[in-house]
Order: sequence, then structure tokens, then C-alpha cells
Amino acid sequence: MEREPELPPEIREQLTRLQQLQQTLQAIVTQKQQLELEKAEIEKASSELEKSAEGTTVYKNIGNILIKSERQKLLDELKERRELTETRVTVLGKQEERTRTRLTELQQKLQSRFGSQTESK
Repeated sequence: MEREPELPPEIREQLTRLQQLQQTLQAIVTQKQQLELEKAEIEKASSELEKSAEGTTVYKNIGNILIKSERQKLLDELKERRELTETRVTVLGKQEERTRTRLTELQQKLQSRFGSQTESK
């Protein structure tokens, strides 16, 4: 039974980097999905609040309690949260794109490296 030769340190390092990039990408995608859900909730809350008449009693959820608040103040807070969430989604989208590019480049580099090694045997 012939034992496979050990991978050169450079390839082991690249494989480790590949795994790290895959984990990073998964974390970014998960964060982005959570923020998109949060954004949808904010938009729904804003929409419902805008439908309510001026002077309507509204409450804000803080932890496990509801606090009476002003309608316009809540609309302003929701608008600010939505803008912040949109910015964070945009930043994560760019990080996702860069990570995917680096991941693809590294995969291609490894494939060509493995291809050239198997051809030389």
C-alpha cells in the first residue's frame, strides 16, 4: 500500500487559508441575512406607524417593557435605524464580494497547483 506524499507546507497553508475564507464568507452571509431581516421588520413597523393618525398613543418596546412614546419620535428613530442597517448591509455586501473573489482566486490557484503536480507524476 503506497502512502500518499505529505503536502508541501505552502499548499497546507493555502488549504488552511481556504477554510478560513469559507468560514469568513459564511459568517458574513449570516450577518447580512440577519440585517436584511431586521431591515424588513423596521420597514414594516415604519409602515404601520405611518398609517396611524397623528396623536395616536404609541409604545416603544425596550427590553421586556413597553414605554409610551411620541409617534414622530419613533418614526425618526426607525428611519435612522433603517439607514444604519442599509449601510451595514452595503458594507457586508462589499465584504462578501471581496471574500468570494479571494476564495475563487485561491481555489483556482490550488486547482492549478494540484493539476500541475498530478501531471508531473
